[in-house]
Amino acid sequence: MKTTRSNIRKLYAFSFLQMTLFPMAIITLFWKDHIGLSLTQILLLQGILSVTMVLMEYPSGYISDRIGYRVSLSLASLLGLAGWGIYTVASSFAHVMLAEILLGTSLAFISGSDSALLYETLKADGAEQDYSRHQGRMSGFAQGGEALGAVFAGFLYAAAPLAPFILQIGVWLLALLLTRTMVEPRREIAPHAGHLVEALRTARYAFVENRRLRYSILLNSFLGLASFYPVWLIQPYMQQSGVPLTWFGPVWSVANLTVAAAALASHRLSGYLGERFMVILFLLLVGMGYLGLGIIGGLWGFLFYYLLTTMRGLRGPMMLSITQKECPSANRAGILSLQSLCFRLLFVCSGPLVGMLADRTGVARAFHYLLYAFLIILPPLAFLFFRSHSKGRTAVS
Repeated sequence: MKTTRSNIRKLYAFSFLQMTLFPMAIITLFWKDHIGLSLTQILLLQGILSVTMVLMEYPSGYISDRIGYRVSLSLASLLGLAGWGIYTVASSFAHVMLAEILLGTSLAFISGSDSALLYETLKADGAEQDYSRHQGRMSGFAQGGEALGAVFAGFLYAAAPLAPFILQIGVWLLALLLTRTMVEPRREIAPHAGHLVEALRTARYAFVENRRLRYSILLNSFLGLASFYPVWLIQPYMQQSGVPLTWFGPVWSVANLTVAAAALASHRLSGYLGERFMVILFLLLVGMGYLGLGIIGGLWGFLFYYLLTTMRGLRGPMMLSITQKECPSANRAGILSLQSLCFRLLFVCSGPLVGMLADRTGVARAFHYLLYAFLIILPPLAFLFFRSHSKGRTAVS
């Protein structure tokens, strides 16, 4: 009988391959110079990608719970191959849009499935308590892969514009071969009562019946937003602050390495501080990060961005571990996808407004206003999170 233990190392490798995105650091240049897209079309593409992920997020998790996590990851790899393959022959907005829809669907099938497979693998060995440590390592490998792709992207693009995309096809081929060797753990499968009934039952459990899960998802989603806005705003922020163009690649790589280092340290630090003080630390990092970006600023203001990438790395493993503990095995991927769906919906609804604010007032002033927004939103959510988990412990005892 095949053992599931090897899944852990393979998930590390899959996380690395998934985020080794050679084209990402130069893809805007490719869209403009080789496809001929305008900035309006480029922003529209980002909206299409986000909507695709919103529409596919929960259905992909639901399907994953039924067909298996390994099959879901293999399907995601095939979609990734197809999406990047289209880029090698793309010559119009329609071609790029099709590629982005395929890549967005691929990401949706990965979301929840990789984390659920990790948790069920550990559960089969009675090692669920080690989940956050392994999730942190997965995040570390992912960010390491992204940093590696960013370092070499410019050189590849200068040598041959299609080289990053051809390499990306090779990356996803390796990912497909890897997922085919993973082993599906034995787990509980919910009795089938109709797709819509199952979906509504899972959503009701996550957002109505389980208070701890509800506030964990909401807090995690808003913390995710706090670290995600700067991903799209930090480059124009540096440009407006007079940061030399040659710094952009290294700054991006260091940001990803910061996320990786923080993710690797998350398990140990959360074990030392505890969940309550870790959440307080997240809030402090958000406040100091946006304070520095929005008010202090200057040539070196981008360094405050690293406070937010540190929060992002520390948050992921710990908050995912909390969510995993509240998920029944039969609907684990579906609930994790609901969490991602919550984050995506928040971003789709708020992202364009934040972009308009940055266009009208400048990126630094947008960060200034976001500081006040998060000071209003995050502390009450943290309080509700603390109270729900305190009541949960009291009820158990």
